[in-house]
Amino acid sequence: MSTAAAGSTAAPAHRFTFGLWTVGNPGRDPFGEPTRARIDPVDSVHRLAELGAWGISLHDDDLVPWGTPAAERDRIVARFRAALDETGLRVGMATTNLFAHPAFKDGAFTSNDRAVRRAAIGKAMRSIDLGAELGAEVYDFWGGREGVEAGAAKDPRDALERYREAIDVLCDYAIGQGYALRFAIEPKPNEPRGDIFLPTVGHALHFITTLAHPEMVGVNPEVAHETMAGLSVHHAVGQALWAGKLFHIDLNAQRIGRYDQDFRFGAEDLKEAFLLVRLLERGGYDGPLHFDAHPYRNEDRDGVWDFAAGCMRTYRALAERARRFDALPEVQEALAAASVPELGHASCTGAGEADALKAEADELDRLAERGFRNEALDQLVVDVLLGLR
Repeated sequence: MSTAAAGSTAAPAHRFTFGLWTVGNPGRDPFGEPTRARIDPVDSVHRLAELGAWGISLHDDDLVPWGTPAAERDRIVARFRAALDETGLRVGMATTNLFAHPAFKDGAFTSNDRAVRRAAIGKAMRSIDLGAELGAEVYDFWGGREGVEAGAAKDPRDALERYREAIDVLCDYAIGQGYALRFAIEPKPNEPRGDIFLPTVGHALHFITTLAHPEMVGVNPEVAHETMAGLSVHHAVGQALWAGKLFHIDLNAQRIGRYDQDFRFGAEDLKEAFLLVRLLERGGYDGPLHFDAHPYRNEDRDGVWDFAAGCMRTYRALAERARRFDALPEVQEALAAASVPELGHASCTGAGEADALKAEADELDRLAERGFRNEALDQLVVDVLLGLR
């Protein structure tokens, strides 16, 4: 992945994307009404293009409100498509809203009500049609209502079987329609349900191995969702890359143990954000860099675009800092002192090593004497982030 220097303007080559629901967030929260007017999706397309974004993402209901007649739906989609064509913006990811309608109060794919499950699959099919029509690369599944508050109300084995059934049916549907889509599962531990199925990247990765078309399905980690559970998003994304399953990523910021804050990327924990950006830049990820975040509730419309520009600026700045870090001779020396390159070498060379390995177990006391110089290495990360090196 090639990322321009921090001082330059964002450009489509960076593949930065925003959801209609992010820049379009009206500032509503559980305790208060909206604080700013809704932004027309077409206006979002034009403004994001001016800021240098590559693409936009959407829920079905973000673009076409639920219950819209077919003719009006076609008019809305055509107008949106015309804005995309005019600006050159792409649709990086599409998804379906299976959490807002009251019918999904007990879940969508995992509702105890079979009729609700069938309706949820049908709504997802319609949304997949829309995503394919707009040229989406990835189709995302966030199971915000797939969970419980009362544990006895759902057998998790049955719920996961129904979840798997839904994804299998939708994979078959997309294949049958000839859609060039990859699916991504977006984990989250809780909120709005007390406990959500597939709460982390690790859970989702195992679930994918049970599917009928595992090659078609990957993960969409989100900074906030892993951080909410006190986990390292750097490790989560690393595991997804290691498994070849990082199909999409949601970038934002979050404090551990809080509600889903969806802050501007880099607004919290710059060190973790730095490590994440460095991993993405070095790890071969070439998908959309998607900002799934919200402007602060006390912002007006101008603040929305400050927010969007800030997300992109911070990513580019951290990418430049990562390149600076890796180019410093003292960093290379510190990495060697910590034996970081050695971790990339196999521990064993093949069969017939059992006797040698057993003998080397006698070396534990000697091996315990070394230090790994992590203090010096970590301070170099801080120095680079503070501009001291």
